[in-house]
Amino acid sequence: MSTPTLPVRRRLTALTALAGVVAIVAAACSSGASTPAPSAAASAAASAGATACTPESGTFRMGTEPWLGYGPWWVARDKDLFKANGLDVKVSSFTTDDEINAALVAGQIDGANVATHTALRLMQAGTPLTAVLVLDQSNTADAILAADPIKSVADLKGKKVAYEEGTTSDILLRYALSQNGMTIDDIVKVPSPAADAATLALAGKVDAAVTYEPYLTSALNEKPEFKLIYAADEKPGLISDVFVVRKDAIAKIPCQIQTLLTTWDDAVAYYNANGDDAKAIIAKAVGATPEDLKTAFDGVKIYTLAEAKDLMTGAFVQTVKDIQDVAVGAGIMPAPIDTTTLLDTQFITKATQ
Repeated sequence: MSTPTLPVRRRLTALTALAGVVAIVAAACSSGASTPAPSAAASAAASAGATACTPESGTFRMGTEPWLGYGPWWVARDKDLFKANGLDVKVSSFTTDDEINAALVAGQIDGANVATHTALRLMQAGTPLTAVLVLDQSNTADAILAADPIKSVADLKGKKVAYEEGTTSDILLRYALSQNGMTIDDIVKVPSPAADAATLALAGKVDAAVTYEPYLTSALNEKPEFKLIYAADEKPGLISDVFVVRKDAIAKIPCQIQTLLTTWDDAVAYYNANGDDAKAIIAKAVGATPEDLKTAFDGVKIYTLAEAKDLMTGAFVQTVKDIQDVAVGAGIMPAPIDTTTLLDTQFITKATQ
C-alpha cells in the first residue's frame, strides 16, 4: 500500500502541549488580564434585541488548519464574501494543533476552527473561549477497517487493532467499543500513526485498523476484501469541528461574530451550488487537488447555518457530553467540565432569524 502524502486535518490532541497551554493561561491571569467590558455596540445590540447588526470596525483574526471541513472560510475569502458583508477578516493557516492552540490562548487570534474534543480540552485548561458554530462532521471519512472473519465491532474482542492514541481515531474506537459492551481493554492495542494503521492491517500484522481519509480509500482500493465495519456516521457529530471565539472578542465585537456566521452560510450555499469551483478553492488551500480529496469530500458533511442551529439546540448537546466521556476515558482530558458552557447559541439564533 502506498501511503498518501496528502495534507489532512491535524487530529493529534498534543497532550504534551497541554502543560504549555495551562502555563500561558496562568501567565495571563497573573498579569492581571481580564475580559474587557462589552463595547457600546455590544450593549446597544443586546438592549435592542436586534437580529442583524453592523460589524464593528477592525480586523477579525481567524485561525485554520489544512482540513477541508473549514473550506467555506477559504471560499468566503476568495469570493470576497467577507467584504460583501462588511467584514475585514485575516485568515491564517496553522500547521499543527499546537500552533493554533497557542495562538488562541495567547490572544494572537480572535477565533479558531478546531475539533470538538480540542475545544473541550482547551476549556478544561482554562482558555476563555466558547463555540459559536458547529462546522462539520465526519461521516465515512473516519472508520474502522477490517476483513473476514471480522464483520462487526463485537468481533474485535481479543483482536489486534492499530490506531493512533490520543486522536480522533482513539475517540471513534472507544465509542464504538462502548456501544458493543466493551472497553479498550477488550482488544489488543497496537499504537500506530493513522497513516500506517491501514498498512499494518493489509499486511496481516493486525486484525483491524482505525484511520481516516485518504488512507481508508487507498486501503480499500488495494484490497477490496477489506470493509468498513464502523464509521463515524454511526454517531453523528462524534468526530466534528467547531468555530470557537475568545470571550474577549465576544465582548468587543459581537456583530462581527454574528456576521461571520451569516458569511459562513453564504459560503456553504456557494459550495453547494458551485461544487467544482468551491472544491478547487478548498483543495488549493490545503495543498492538494480536488481529485486527491474526492473521497474525503464525500465522507464529510459541511453544515448550513440552519442545520448547525438545529444541532446546537438539540442532539449535539448530548453528543458533546459523549465526546467528553470518551476523551476523559482516553486520557485526552484529565477531568470533565460542564459541557453546557461550551456552546453559545446566541449568535446563530440571531443570524437565522
